Amino acid sequence: MHKPVRYQPHKVIRRDRADGTILLDSELALGEVARRSGDWLEKWGAETPDAVFLAERSGAGWRQESYRSTLQKVHAIAASLLARGLNENTPVLILSGNGIEHGLLTLAAQYVGIPAVPVAEQYSLIEAAHGRLIEIVDIVRPKMAFAADGNAYGKVMTLEKIAAMDRVSSRPAATGATSFDELLRGDSSVDVNAAKARVGPDTVAKILMTSGSTSTPKGVLTTQQMMCANQAQIAACLPFLRDKPPRIVDWLPWNHVFGGSHNFNMMLANGGALYVDDGKPVKGLFDRTVENLGLVGGTISFNVPVGFGMLLGRLRADEKLRQTYFGDLDMIFYAGASLPNDIWTGLRELAIAVQGREPLVNSSWGLTETAPAALLQHELTTSSGIVGVPLPGCTVKLVPDEAMRCEVRVKGPNVMPGYFENPEKTAESFDEEGFFRTGDAMVFVDANDPSKGMRFDGRISEDFKLQTGTWVRAAALRLEMLACLAPYAADVIVTGHDRREIGVMIIPSREAVAEMEIVDDAGALVGDRLREEIGNRLSERAKTATGSSMRIGRALVLSQPASIADGEITAKGNLNFRKILSRRVALLERLYDDGDKTTIRI
Repeated sequence: MHKPVRYQPHKVIRRDRADGTILLDSELALGEVARRSGDWLEKWGAETPDAVFLAERSGAGWRQESYRSTLQKVHAIAASLLARGLNENTPVLILSGNGIEHGLLTLAAQYVGIPAVPVAEQYSLIEAAHGRLIEIVDIVRPKMAFAADGNAYGKVMTLEKIAAMDRVSSRPAATGATSFDELLRGDSSVDVNAAKARVGPDTVAKILMTSGSTSTPKGVLTTQQMMCANQAQIAACLPFLRDKPPRIVDWLPWNHVFGGSHNFNMMLANGGALYVDDGKPVKGLFDRTVENLGLVGGTISFNVPVGFGMLLGRLRADEKLRQTYFGDLDMIFYAGASLPNDIWTGLRELAIAVQGREPLVNSSWGLTETAPAALLQHELTTSSGIVGVPLPGCTVKLVPDEAMRCEVRVKGPNVMPGYFENPEKTAESFDEEGFFRTGDAMVFVDANDPSKGMRFDGRISEDFKLQTGTWVRAAALRLEMLACLAPYAADVIVTGHDRREIGVMIIPSREAVAEMEIVDDAGALVGDRLREEIGNRLSERAKTATGSSMRIGRALVLSQPASIADGEITAKGNLNFRKILSRRVALLERLYDDGDKTTIRI
């Protein structure tokens, strides 16, 4: 029988103002905040020098870096960067995905105050997306570019604007890049300790690129204070992180704030180990994830709901995998969407069967601009979809609207100072009291007890009005549609702005296309079986979805997936709805053409 997971119960202070706004704060104390990420590395390099910090697959096993070796290599790489003339004004562009060299270079840059700019590896690997990468280069003007493999990244490394930089690669191949081993030699002519001493809470550690709902990239200035405060906030709510070193086997990409700041720094701040999962919850790569999870069990499991759904079936079928996965597991953490209740229940039941106790199954909410965590569900609950309560030191401002929900604004040490060289967007993003306008909406789980937490209720900017003046909460409706149309819908675009009724444009899953593909010249799927199945599901839903703000009147299945090269997909993998609708306006008109034979009418 395992000991229960130690966490701090929710304690929330609510203050209601005369203007209707609500302020929420945590009663928990924030505790000590590190000055910089390098302090974490030095702490564990001294206290647990032989403990594993980073590991990646190598043959049948793992290549590992201890805290001692990590600190030594970070010090050497930092000296090399300084000797090459890099400083706070010359960022390092990281083109490739998660890996030991990526982690070492990031930490070395942060150690001496050089911003790292990790970007989605798809921008480098997909030739049609190179234009998106060059947009980022033009904005942040990096001096160095790193890619792990000169073969896989050879084409992007020879682009004119990339080739003009100081290029580094673990395996340079024919790119003309410097070998990463050169950085590991260090340089005794520079004073690394003096540079490190100048790094403080306001020093920019990363510039994380986000495009949100538009196609224009913005650089989020991520400071040392943001990263360090966020880990102190999380540990105050989840003290089990400090009871024993945490361990994760994780695929979430480091160019995203969750994988690269939340998860990476959680291991570093608490003396934990991060095993890089080189698989993903997609067809063709998930077997690798299962193999990795069979080799190493984590104390925390991070994933998106679809990943947990795929994993649940494997866990039920494989006793050895089940024992390894649940053996030391303290927390199951889902993000990106609500975890379906059947998956929630299935994981809890298997954990109880293996451990004899219930793990903490939870989620949180935040943005790139909030480092990322601002709300956290940090005690046991009985249902999915709760994103929790404010973290210590973070004040949440709720601005109610007529739909009985609240726009969320945030202030605290984990909130960004602004966007890189974009004062106009920065000014627009903060209100008159200095709260960051997130654009997200929330509702209370229990309006009479704020300590029960909040539920995410969509993006305010995605809402629209029908011709009748009725508001449609598009983001919440999209999540419902994904559940209703699973597994046939990979994603859904909710339409109806200034129209007479709501429609949906459906991006089908690979499985659905493979089974039912019949495509017309204009780019819509017209397979009878697919149309019938979707029509039946939407018709069944319509029996209970009353009111024009909820009822889906028509649907169209697209044949072409969203394109990252054309800006229809953001670096985070989210759909850019505005871009899709503007590029596919002809299909949108077909959706509302009563004479179009491919439109599914409900």
